Amino acid sequence: MTGTGDYGRQRLAYLEALAARLPGHGLGARVIGGDTPVLSVWHPETGRQTIVFAIPAGEGWMFLWAPGGQESADDPGRAAEMITATLTRPL
Repeated sequence: MTGTGDYGRQRLAYLEALAARLPGHGLGARVIGGDTPVLSVWHPETGRQTIVFAIPAGEGWMFLWAPGGQESADDPGRAAEMITATLTRPL
């Protein structure tokens, strides 16, 4: 059985992998939170922002963000592209 600490470390590793890709898309990002970290992401030009969650799902992990975004945590590059599209498209 995986303990809470193991989940926290896995979650943090996935969020950090995503955060490392976001500046290449013109976005800012910062991991926030303690035992259950999340990723705060913002677009400096549009001022739009979202919070990204990493959650266990089935046999793997998923990234989730508003409004309605989701992608496998195994593909942080694709998630970065999708988050960029979310924060740059017109409201």
